[in-house]
Amino acid sequence: MANFEKDAKDLLELIGGEENINAMTHCATRMRFALKDPEKADVKNIEAIPSIKGTFTQAGQFQVIVGNQVSEFYKEFAKNTSITESSKEDVKAASETNQSWWQKIMTFLAEVFAPIIPAIIVGGLILGFRNILEGVGFEALGQKVVEGVAQTNADGSPVWNTIVDVSTFWNGVNHFLWLPAEAIFHFLPVGITWSVTRKMGTTQILGIILGLTLVSPQLLNAYGAAEALADGTVPQWDFGFVKLDMIGYQAQVLPAMFAGITLSWFEKFWRKHVPEYLSMILVPFLALLPAVILAHTVLGPVGWWIGDLIAKGVTWGLTGPLKAIFGFLFGALYSPLVITGLHHMTNAIDTQLIASNGGTVLWPMIALSNIAQASAVVAYWWMTRQDDEESQITVPSYISAFLGVTEPAMFGVTLKYVYPFVAAMIGSGIAGFISTVTNITANSIGVGGLPGFLVIQQQSMLWFFIAMFVAIVVPIILTLSFKKANFLTEAGLDFDIPFFNK
Repeated sequence: MANFEKDAKDLLELIGGEENINAMTHCATRMRFALKDPEKADVKNIEAIPSIKGTFTQAGQFQVIVGNQVSEFYKEFAKNTSITESSKEDVKAASETNQSWWQKIMTFLAEVFAPIIPAIIVGGLILGFRNILEGVGFEALGQKVVEGVAQTNADGSPVWNTIVDVSTFWNGVNHFLWLPAEAIFHFLPVGITWSVTRKMGTTQILGIILGLTLVSPQLLNAYGAAEALADGTVPQWDFGFVKLDMIGYQAQVLPAMFAGITLSWFEKFWRKHVPEYLSMILVPFLALLPAVILAHTVLGPVGWWIGDLIAKGVTWGLTGPLKAIFGFLFGALYSPLVITGLHHMTNAIDTQLIASNGGTVLWPMIALSNIAQASAVVAYWWMTRQDDEESQITVPSYISAFLGVTEPAMFGVTLKYVYPFVAAMIGSGIAGFISTVTNITANSIGVGGLPGFLVIQQQSMLWFFIAMFVAIVVPIILTLSFKKANFLTEAGLDFDIPFFNK
């Protein structure tokens, strides 16, 4: 067993002494400190201590990487102080004084989405696999024929059969897999409203019920709302003096988040003002019913309007005179859209572009953005490869992102540490610029990562590989450079993905 006596004393001195520590704890491989004055920590000399493998600051916490023997190191460190061990939540709370307002907002969003990540991982992989089965044509399977007519693309090239076109078995598998995929994505508002109440410390079952009211079978499915609104066939609640559209919010994020926050606010408000002996009856009623009413009269329509506004902006950007600039902006900002869930609106735009033009110029930028996130994680993994705790998150995260599911990469790594996220945004922006300038076009929506080239049209293939190279190399270089220059390295967020912390 290693003797950490001298190293622990040196760390205490170099960190600014006991008087500079608000709270401290440790996790599997790291010491975590909430320091009164982070500037007093002598980082250079701390990292020169033999048993210390590195340091970093995240969300106001100063973290010292020790390794698997961190518990022994902590015991030796604690002998030299009168400070008792705090819980991770205590250290987190103590370090919030060092966070900026935008870090607090982003942490709130992240902690709402983080518990949902395991389900989104499964759903993303299922959708990617289904895209291969039903959306990718293979020349080896022959040209597609419908009612005796050979199908061709807008440019005259043949439309090849997909796997489901020629295999009854895989067609059945494809239909069956829609069962869990629909549960995950169409009913996503239920998970969001539950997670909001969980985060805000209110009654979670009320959050689940509120979410169910947003996706009830009684309501018009959100995916059919546009057509129903156009032809005037939307079902309505008729109250005599007013009528309300009965529209669901399947796969919608902002309406669910607004509704969940409102429900939690109502519950906290009424718990303060309703006598305790009546709270069991009145508080749930007075919190849930107004939240449901507001969700379908104000919050839902506002969230829908924001998403629709973004969709129209994206469509204009793709077809307008500034599409080259738009390519950079969309490439850079697509990842933040994923955080809010507004990226789901791109599916409708892709579908319309494919129907109108025989291909979509939007989807290639989405694939490139996913690749950029994965590449930033690769760079971060390289810098922290000696930290076993980090590797348990970074390795599966970049593999998943390279296959088109970026949430683990973003919430597990890039967004938590911020500077890799910014590096990925810049790399994705440059790749998006290249994509729009060269008019890279995909035949359909595919697997949004490295396998994305399978759906790229032949004339765009070379430029897509060039853009892909940029999306890989630039985030890696920038992530390493930002770390070396200490750019945004102290701007990280502190939250957990439960699946990664069992």
